[in-house]
Amino acid sequence: MTSSSPTNRDDLIDWIRLIRTEGVGPIMFRQLVSRFGAPSEALHHLPVLTAKRKKPMTLCTPAQAEKEITAADRAGLTYMTWRDEDYPTALAAIDDAPPVLLLKGDRSLLNRAGIAIVGARNASVNGRKIAAQLAIGLVKAGLVVISGMARGVDGAAHGAALRAEGKTIAVLAGGTDVIYPPEHKDLHAQIAAAGVVVSEAPPGAEPLAALFPRRNRIISGLSRGVVVVEATPRSGSLITARLAGEQGRDVFAVPGSPLDPRAQGPNGLIRDGAVLVENIDDILSVIGAASVPPSVSFRSSQNLLQDIDNTNINDDNTVMKLVEGALGASPTAVDEVVRQCQVSPALVATALLELELAGRLERYPGNRVALIGTT
Repeated sequence: MTSSSPTNRDDLIDWIRLIRTEGVGPIMFRQLVSRFGAPSEALHHLPVLTAKRKKPMTLCTPAQAEKEITAADRAGLTYMTWRDEDYPTALAAIDDAPPVLLLKGDRSLLNRAGIAIVGARNASVNGRKIAAQLAIGLVKAGLVVISGMARGVDGAAHGAALRAEGKTIAVLAGGTDVIYPPEHKDLHAQIAAAGVVVSEAPPGAEPLAALFPRRNRIISGLSRGVVVVEATPRSGSLITARLAGEQGRDVFAVPGSPLDPRAQGPNGLIRDGAVLVENIDDILSVIGAASVPPSVSFRSSQNLLQDIDNTNINDDNTVMKLVEGALGASPTAVDEVVRQCQVSPALVATALLELELAGRLERYPGNRVALIGTT
């Protein structure tokens, strides 16, 4: 196992099995571990908990997890889990932080202060030039440049950071060992050697379209702020900016000509309150100089879900009825469900988990939930 993690191989197999089980996402993973204490215990209870689903949940097998670890070893990848002391503090703070990451490169960079630069794949010459100038300014200020290694703005930002002998993090939608786009083969190798490449996907996973929005939450989650350089209204870069705002990060945007469709995204962000960026000083004046994130341990979901219940309601059936009554087909913020039910977050979280395990609840970005099959 090519991991500096304190997690032993048996534990790692359980972590991989649970997160690779179909239907188990980061939030459910966190809640299952909080409820049962460890992935191994969650795996033991899942078949019973999901027995009433129309389609029973099929667990990832130990053999499948072993096969993944072997593939990671072959590709020279390193595992990192929530329980590792060096799991990035900033990323750990988001609701749907990945339980398992696969890395290639300097894992310590994930805890360095960084700014994400994202934008159009079909970026203009000026767009790539601005991305490169901002990347150089950031590394000179001691900051890490974070991006998604896509064509256009991403590639320009990574490349400029490396040329300036700075550090950069590439967050991939597919496996850490999968080079996409193919023309970034050399860039992938350079980042792995001088920075770090990271993904939550298993080795060999192809970068399917549905995985990019999930990748984007990691880009914003690792950063202190996100800069958008050229983006059409339907660009994934705007998803990254929205996620950054939801995660409490600063959002920056480079303005452009109204005649260029690629300027509509950044211009719209500025109208909505993003910081207008013309040069590196516009970013540094907001975030200040580079600093190491505070040395605090990850507050586990077990603590988050063991808040004191300040009400007299603690009957599971009563709580379930209250939670179901607060939900409908339209996504509702979990905080709003807690407010309406007037019971502790721990009890609400347990009810939501049971609904999700029964196949009756769907989760949405921004910590929102909705019942399935209601009108």
